[in-house]
Amino acid sequence: MYDYVVVGAGSSGCVLAARLSGDPDVNVLLLEAGGSDRHWSFRMPAALTMNLGKQHCDWCYHTTPQPRMNHRRLFWPRGKVLGGSSSLNAMAYVRGHPLDYERWVTEGASGWSYPEVLPYFRRAESWDSGSNEYRGGSGPLQVHRGNIDNPLFEAFIQAGEEAGFPVTEDMNGYQQEGFGRMDLTTGGGERSSTSRAYLYPVMDRPNLTVMTGAMVSSVLFHKQQATGVEYVQAGKKQIARAEREVILAGGAINSPQLLMLSGIGSAEQLRPLGIPVITDLPGVGRNLQDHLELYIQQECKQPVTLKKVANPMMKLGIGLKWFACHSGWGSSSHLEAGGFVCSRPDIPHPDIQFHFLPGMITNHGRSVGEHHAFQVHAGTMRSKSRGVLQLQSSDFMQPPMIEPRYLSDSDDLPELRRCIEISREVMSQPALSPFAGKELLPGGQCQTVAAMNDFIRQYAESAYHPCGTCRMGKTEDRDTVVDPQGRVVGVECLRVVDASIMPSIISGNLNATVIMMAERCSDLIAGKALLPASEVPSYYQNSCQTLSEPLQAEAGVRTET
Repeated sequence: MYDYVVVGAGSSGCVLAARLSGDPDVNVLLLEAGGSDRHWSFRMPAALTMNLGKQHCDWCYHTTPQPRMNHRRLFWPRGKVLGGSSSLNAMAYVRGHPLDYERWVTEGASGWSYPEVLPYFRRAESWDSGSNEYRGGSGPLQVHRGNIDNPLFEAFIQAGEEAGFPVTEDMNGYQQEGFGRMDLTTGGGERSSTSRAYLYPVMDRPNLTVMTGAMVSSVLFHKQQATGVEYVQAGKKQIARAEREVILAGGAINSPQLLMLSGIGSAEQLRPLGIPVITDLPGVGRNLQDHLELYIQQECKQPVTLKKVANPMMKLGIGLKWFACHSGWGSSSHLEAGGFVCSRPDIPHPDIQFHFLPGMITNHGRSVGEHHAFQVHAGTMRSKSRGVLQLQSSDFMQPPMIEPRYLSDSDDLPELRRCIEISREVMSQPALSPFAGKELLPGGQCQTVAAMNDFIRQYAESAYHPCGTCRMGKTEDRDTVVDPQGRVVGVECLRVVDASIMPSIISGNLNATVIMMAERCSDLIAGKALLPASEVPSYYQNSCQTLSEPLQAEAGVRTET
C-alpha cells in the first residue's frame, strides 16, 4: 500500500515523485512503462535524434491521415523512458508569454495567473546566468544560455533586428518578444531531464519506489473513488493500491487514454467498446492542440554549418571531446538562437516562433542534409484548430487514434504563410549576406498564395507539443476534465498533472511549463501553502505594462504608456 501512485515518470511525474516523497511519512510509487535513460545517448545533447523512433524509449505515435495536409500521417514522438519527453526533446527551455497564463484564468483555470505561476518557474530552475525576479538560481533543473561559438547565431539575431524586430536579452524574463539566444535544459554539457534533475538525486529514499517496464492498464475504483492501478510488468498483472491518491502524469496522449480505458470519458464512445462507465466526461480526449512548424532552408556559402559532422573524423573528435570534458559541439542541441514576433501590430504578444539551426536536417533530424546550409523552424503559436483523441479498442496495448485536425481553422494557412514571409524577410538582411546562398526550401519558385499553401500542406510538421486533452477549467463546464487543482471531475482521489490539463496551448515549447505545473501541483496535493504571487512588469508590443494592462489589450483595448 502506498500513499500516492504516480503513473508516468516523465516531465511531470519525476517532479511529483521527488517533491511528494520529500515528506518521509509519505510513501510514493512511481510507475514507468519504459526503461532507464542512463545511456550516454540520453545525456549527450547533440545525440538527441539518436533515440527518436526507437520503440524501447519512444511511443512512436502517428496521427491519422490529415485530409488538409495531403493525407499525411505525422510522426508524434513521445518519451517512453525515465524522464519521458524531457529525455528525448531538443532541450529548449521556453516558458511562454505571461498573457498565456492570464488567458488560462479566463478559461476557468483560477490560480494559474502569471504572478501565481512565476514563483514555481523560479523554484524549478537553476539558471547559469544567475537568479533575478524572473529567474531561479537554486532549483533542480539546470538551465544554460546557449554559447556555442558559431557566427551564424549572432548573424541571425542581427538579421532579425535589421528586419525591424526587437532584440531580447531573455525570452523567459521581462521580454519574450524579439530575437536572441535561447536557453537550454542542459548543465555541465549534459542534458538536464527531469529524471536527472529531480529523480536520480532522491532514488535512495526509502519511501520512494520506482518501477520501470510497468505498463498501467487501468485505474481501479471503489464506487467513485480511485483506489489504485492495475499494471503489467514482465508479462504479469499486478495491482498497486493508493491510500490517498492516484496521479496520472502520462502526457497529452497516455493520460486521456488511461482515463477512457478506466471508464472516464464520453459514455457514448465507451459503451460500444464494452468499457463500464465510471463517470461521463465528454471532454476527455477533446481540445487536442499542437504547434505546426515549417523548415525554411537556405544554402550557406561558408563551411560553418553542421554539415561538418558528416565527416567521420570530425564526428569522432566531437564525441571524444564531449566524453572527455563535456564541452564542444556535443554539448548542445544547436538550437541556440531564435525569436518571437508579432505577425501584426494589433496582436499584443508574439504569435510566431523561430528556432534557428546552423545546419540543414531532414527525416526528423536523422540526416544533416547534402549541403552546407542553415534553417529556421518557423511556426504559429496559437492556432484555433482543435483535434480529438479516441480509443480504437478496449485493449490498453492498442494506441489511441490521434486526430489533430490540422489546418481545420480558416486562419491557419494565412498565419503559416506569414511564417514563410517573415523568415524570408529576415534571411535577406545584410547580416546574413556573407553566408546566405540560394533558398533551398521552399525555394524561389514558391511565391504565390497557392504555391505556399501547397508547400505548407506537404512539408509542415508537428513541433511535438500536444496538449489540452484533459482540459482544466470550471467544474460546471461540460468540457472540463480536471478542476484547477488537477482533480478529475466526478470522481475522488484521482488527479491528472501534465500537458493534457492545459486549457489552451502556450506561446512556445511546452516542457518548462509542464515542469512548473508539476511543481505547483505538488504543493496542492501535499496541502502546503502556495508560494506567494510575484508581480513583475511584462513587455509586449514595445510597451512595458503591468499584467492587468496587457490583459485589457488581449481583449482588444490598447493601453498606452
